[in-house]
Amino acid sequence: MNNTATEIQVQATEKSGVLRLTLTDFRNYPFLRINAHCAPVVITGENGSGKTNILEAISFLTPGRGLRGARLADIKRITPALITDEYSPTEIANLSWAVSATVQKGGEEIEIGTAAEKSTRETAEESRSFDRRIVKIDGNKVSSQAELGKYISANWITPQMDRLFRGGSQPRRSFLDRLVYAFDLEHARRTANFEHWYKEWYQLLKAGNPDNNWLKSLEENMAATGVAIAAARREQIAKLNRFIESEPDDIFPNVMLELDGTIEQMLDKMPAVEVEDYYQNLLKKQRRNVLYNDSIDGINRTDFKVYYKKKHMPAELCSTGEQKSLLISIILAQSKCQTLHQGFAPVLLLDEVTAHLDDKKRDALLEKILVLKSQAWITATTPAPFTKLQDDALFLTVRNNQISPSK
Repeated sequence: MNNTATEIQVQATEKSGVLRLTLTDFRNYPFLRINAHCAPVVITGENGSGKTNILEAISFLTPGRGLRGARLADIKRITPALITDEYSPTEIANLSWAVSATVQKGGEEIEIGTAAEKSTRETAEESRSFDRRIVKIDGNKVSSQAELGKYISANWITPQMDRLFRGGSQPRRSFLDRLVYAFDLEHARRTANFEHWYKEWYQLLKAGNPDNNWLKSLEENMAATGVAIAAARREQIAKLNRFIESEPDDIFPNVMLELDGTIEQMLDKMPAVEVEDYYQNLLKKQRRNVLYNDSIDGINRTDFKVYYKKKHMPAELCSTGEQKSLLISIILAQSKCQTLHQGFAPVLLLDEVTAHLDDKKRDALLEKILVLKSQAWITATTPAPFTKLQDDALFLTVRNNQISPSK
């Protein structure tokens, strides 16, 4: 065992994961509580039974929009809640849905939770209702989702990500930004701020006759924040490339990662302050593009490129099975880096992960999860492929919006 593998083993002795998960009016669940331990959890059930919804709930315990990227309003359970002895009303009367958990980080247990709260925005013309996400840590409301990253981190693979390398660039940017969140807690806030300012800038230009000073202020903010986002993405790509180069995987293909973006590439050659000036001027020049629906360059157009190193082939040209293996390679490298950096392994959310994997790669993945000592929540229609975990994992079955131990 090399030095890095030994260090990961030492770090991973600090157990981390979700010990108790509680869902209230979340997707198909009026109320659900799962007690677990810091080890793999295999959830089986028929398609459409709500297995993925459990993983999505855990993903909302981290910064961001969850593994589906869903709107807050779309998550609330539509049918009336079924009141049982276990069910109790949520703490806040105007709550839409809620997810709470007891999480373990090393030897510490922390209560964290998140929910969608009904709010109202008053304008001169109307009063508009909307959902606002709130976060609590040990019962205290906090102002930023980024605080969650101090207590739990999660990486995930879903069936929708099987098309990650063949579609548009936006899902790949989102995937990369989630990798950055684990190492830079402020990255989520920066990306949210940039999206807000960009939308405001775009709408002002589309409306016609905008205030030039207002536009200039937005462009200054977008340029400064955009360069910070680009720098964080570059740093994460470099970190993962170095790790993969020094610690090649024995089963899954080694990858090479790259950023294809004007601002990111300029940071290779120029000081950040000069790139900010360039970006601000670029935004000013592109005001006309908005009016004519032309493309606009910047960090919201950057593409995250992945290459199968041995074959010198871009991921989008690889087979479906190879693309799944490349994705797993990235997640494993990220998880190992996080374990070394944070002192505990991230939670893995693996939705139907064995699809497109042969038996060798499936068993290798399960073995690596055990070695990493990561709490992996894994979904499948049957437990048969996971016999390798039978002595270590908690096996659960979902049926009729309820969960029970697998037989």
